[in-house]
Amino acid sequence: MHLGDLFPVASFGLDDASTEVLSVEIDSRQCSFGSLFVAGSRDADQRRRHIDDALARGAVAVVSTEFLALPVPMVVVPAGELASVTARLAADLSGHPERELRLVGVTGTNGKTTVSSLLSHLLSFSGEPSGVIGTLTQARTTPAAPDLYRQLREWRRHWGEGSARPHVVVEVSSHALVQERVAGLHFDLAVFTNLSRDHLDYHGTMEEYFLAKSQLFTPDYTDRAVVWVDNTYGERLANSLRVPVTRVSRTDVADVVGTLRGTTFMWRGRVVSSGLVGGYNVDNLLLAMAAASDLGLTDEAIVDAVGEFRPVAGRFDIVRGSGLDVVVDYAHTPDGLERLLSDVRELCAGRVITVFGCGGERDRGKRPLMGEVATRASDITIVTTDNPRHESPDAIMDEIMSGVLPSTRVERIPDRAEAIARAIAEAQPGDVVVVAGKGHERVQTVGDRDVPFSDHDVVAEELRKREC
Repeated sequence: MHLGDLFPVASFGLDDASTEVLSVEIDSRQCSFGSLFVAGSRDADQRRRHIDDALARGAVAVVSTEFLALPVPMVVVPAGELASVTARLAADLSGHPERELRLVGVTGTNGKTTVSSLLSHLLSFSGEPSGVIGTLTQARTTPAAPDLYRQLREWRRHWGEGSARPHVVVEVSSHALVQERVAGLHFDLAVFTNLSRDHLDYHGTMEEYFLAKSQLFTPDYTDRAVVWVDNTYGERLANSLRVPVTRVSRTDVADVVGTLRGTTFMWRGRVVSSGLVGGYNVDNLLLAMAAASDLGLTDEAIVDAVGEFRPVAGRFDIVRGSGLDVVVDYAHTPDGLERLLSDVRELCAGRVITVFGCGGERDRGKRPLMGEVATRASDITIVTTDNPRHESPDAIMDEIMSGVLPSTRVERIPDRAEAIARAIAEAQPGDVVVVAGKGHERVQTVGDRDVPFSDHDVVAEELRKREC
């Protein structure tokens, strides 16, 4: 496209209208010849450095909040409009793939990845083309607008022109809503999983966090909603909506039977059998099944598809060996950890041994809460590191330890691999070891470095050693 197709000519001048633009970027390091660079940094010196870097890499135009004398065309937009303008540019330059897709947005504190993966599987298994954009497909839960629209375009191309409108299930984070990464998208359906403490380092209060999530359920964003109402925030959301809503609750099922091998229950008069483990996965199943039903799948097709779904990496992911079950899970909030450990306790014949830490440069207020949850729900708790970033690991662990219950068995081992090894060495037949916080992640972030690290791989290796 030409610059004149993207902005009014008055924004930059007639001579520059024919400048050919191939992509929009918000990271100067991703710029190449033909890029339009959006300079969003609030720091003037940093913004200028990013612009210079973008130009050196081939950027042919710049969008920013203040005018600068540059050798390429420049468009100035108000700071409050920068995010929405970026999303519009991404949509225009990607050819508006969203218009040929059926979008489903999934948001909530916990369960987004499992519900998204489940729903996509239910659709695909039933013959409806479907894909997922979320935590398992990139570093951010919801990518920035340029990357998001590129991924939507690739999904559209994947199924080919002329095919029926495929579904794409998108995990939508609260950050993405506040930062307008999904501006311009309209969802056929939006799903709310739950809300509990997380990201208060960003939102400040639970009320602001809730209001951020709620944006997805307005008529501007979605046609209808599926909401988990066994949660104060879910009930509040469902009662406030101006779009049709399907309420989902544990009262929708009966005769739930769970083991460490899977779960069965009755739903709409049918027996559902799933390889997913734990009560919170019953909630996830119900949400995905209700969403699939709202999208037109029959109950029979949904039940058949559920039986073929395999657990999501790092979500109640059970690694077995030497007669021991080890659960690797992404739980990294007080509520998520409490629900995980409650489910494990219900299914465990022996002791629960928990290994966890808290991320650096994130909500510090949840650290003592997680220390309290872990020690209350576990027989043995081992506090360790989890992406300390630029914070002191000892300082993070101190804050966790401030919340642990007295007279409980707690160990403190900064090296995460050593902590996992210690837990597995301690375990006896019938015990369950829980390694929480990182789930599917493949790195440990220390300072500016991403050090290769996988809980799953460390667990598998320690179980192998145990068998020798």
